Amino acid sequence: MSSYISSNANRFYTALESAYGSVAAITASNRIPALKLTIKQQREVVNRKDKTGTRTFAGLPAGGRLKTNFELQTYMTSWDKSAAGPGYGPLFQAALGGTPQQFAGGSVASSTADGKMGFTAAHGLSAGQALASAEEIRFVAAIIDANNVQLNVPFTVLPAAGAVLGAAVTYAPATELPSVSVFDFWSPATAVQRLLCGAAVDELEIAINGDYHEFHFTGIGQDVVDSSSFSADMGELQAFPQEPALGSFDYSIVPGNMGQAWLGTTPTQFFTLTNASVVVKNNLDTRTKEFGSSLPRAISPGDREVTASFELLAQDDSATSALYQAARQQSPVTVMFQLGQVPGQLMGVYLKSVIPEVPEFDDGKARLQWRFRPSRGQGTSDDEIAVAFA
Repeated sequence: MSSYISSNANRFYTALESAYGSVAAITASNRIPALKLTIKQQREVVNRKDKTGTRTFAGLPAGGRLKTNFELQTYMTSWDKSAAGPGYGPLFQAALGGTPQQFAGGSVASSTADGKMGFTAAHGLSAGQALASAEEIRFVAAIIDANNVQLNVPFTVLPAAGAVLGAAVTYAPATELPSVSVFDFWSPATAVQRLLCGAAVDELEIAINGDYHEFHFTGIGQDVVDSSSFSADMGELQAFPQEPALGSFDYSIVPGNMGQAWLGTTPTQFFTLTNASVVVKNNLDTRTKEFGSSLPRAISPGDREVTASFELLAQDDSATSALYQAARQQSPVTVMFQLGQVPGQLMGVYLKSVIPEVPEFDDGKARLQWRFRPSRGQGTSDDEIAVAFA
């Protein structure tokens, strides 16, 4: 006897597409711990103006243009560092565009309190790339030479000579954006299975200091394909894909209060942060008006908008006052958030230049709170933001 399907009885997978709308192959390692996937598909409705002699709607012809939107939410979780990146890495690549930069680690020759890091061999790093030491993640602000770099902020515990830095993978912006396939498999196997092809991320939000750190991806898909109505050539497939054999899927959720916040013209660690978010908007457009197709044929990114908003409890110290003065004078500040504090559960978000908005004073609670509205990041060429995992 058939029964209702539990909303917990599904598994999500995602993978980068080799071409727009061409469904990617997946394995068990492509599984992601998503919270919710919402897909909305609508057919374009165009008014009929022919005179039929009646007020009755006569219907629309088949084959009208389709518009597909999606939203996917997930917690920040631990990941297997032997993999190329976290399971949701393809979604970050789709949101930012750049090919992930891998740092395998390196042996420390020297480390100073002003953020200079020396290696015993050529580091192979580039500006904006991340590296990790113990429970902390940092970004390269500048390359000094083949063996030395300047970090955006120093490690709070300086690694000793001979220490080995941890591996990290960094996602950075690029002019063009790739697309991903998102698979939504359900139990029992006889239920309707779905996949979203040509998924392009229009907006990424990183929510910080909630109950848990969260990632929200919203965007535009080319089409949603399901096992019930599948026909050949959908998503360039000849058969609806089967779910991979289930492998181990162990992960830990990262508490939202774990991490570090570094803000200011001279970055200072703030412990008074109560809420923060970083948002990347790609202002996507799609080639939807192409003759001969009811589906979008490509994606076209617009101007990128990177913003950081945050709230903190006001104090009368010099660092808090300097942040307010920077906002009044429209002076750029550095913003870096570290999420998590355990290796394998670390994430870094680095905006090298942000003009903070003048904060609003919220005196409705027992402690004065400053609310910095979304402040836009800037750069020179695809370098407003870097996101890394370690």
